[in-house]
Amino acid sequence: MNEDAEAKTDDTLAVPRPFVGTATKTYTAFGLKAEAEPLAPGLHVVATPIGNLADISLRALATLAAADVVVAEDTRVTKKLLAHYGIATPLVAYHEHNAAVMRPHLLARLANGAALALVSDAGTPLISDPGFKLVAAALAENIPLTSVPGASAVLAALVVAGLPTDRFFFEGFLPTKSVARRQRIAELAAIPGTLVFFESPHRVAEALADLHAVLGPREAAMARELTKHFETVRRGSLADLATALAEGPTPKGEIVLLVAPPSDEAAILDPADLDAKISKALETLSVKEAATVIAAETGQPRRKVYARAIELSARTR
Repeated sequence: MNEDAEAKTDDTLAVPRPFVGTATKTYTAFGLKAEAEPLAPGLHVVATPIGNLADISLRALATLAAADVVVAEDTRVTKKLLAHYGIATPLVAYHEHNAAVMRPHLLARLANGAALALVSDAGTPLISDPGFKLVAAALAENIPLTSVPGASAVLAALVVAGLPTDRFFFEGFLPTKSVARRQRIAELAAIPGTLVFFESPHRVAEALADLHAVLGPREAAMARELTKHFETVRRGSLADLATALAEGPTPKGEIVLLVAPPSDEAAILDPADLDAKISKALETLSVKEAATVIAAETGQPRRKVYARAIELSARTR
């Protein structure tokens, strides 16, 4: 690795330094070295690749090269990206464990006229990422904010899932415990759009089982290692995916789960049909359990189903 291309790491930022734009800053793309134009002071939120390093824009490269500092979730990860493109901008770590301490230093530096580039480990910052509080604080201080868009695991997964994309709801990570996870899934059941989740490899089989238990026979997809060499996308019903994951080996890599919205029939369900479904469920389930299951199956609001289940249960006593 060329020593000039090695990114320097600055984890202290104890004293704010003034914006300096006199030195020529460069990056390398397509085997050619390019000069980065001076960057305007402010916070620049830069999307980076989610796997394939080629998925970065020329604007993002120029911004990272021209910035006074790159603010990264994990400097070790971002250092590899910068070195790949011959960028020598200093790095500073900003993550959930040091955010409260580092944020005032970063804001002071921004107030002093610096141009900072904010990145996450992969994809678009602020999506399941600690950068939101820094952005909010910068806006509160009237510091200029710029978005440099690019890769996003959420959008990449939606594109290849084969599920409706006109409306979607990004939940992020579900709770780790099954009871809390099922409760949260039930709360999301009536949302009229594709549901998008991040999940870890060692919990994905349990998450799919709970999604199937609460949401029933909806279509779904599991996207793994998007944009990387071993990218895979499994499509099918929640039952099929849950069974495949339960019987197969634990998958590796980063995973996005997507679940189709409730069917259109949910919105026009006949009250008599709803009563019949609730009554059938009450034969084996408690009122609370029946409400959760039927709300998920029909797409009806759980509060409405629960109230009706109480009424029907009282009649049979």
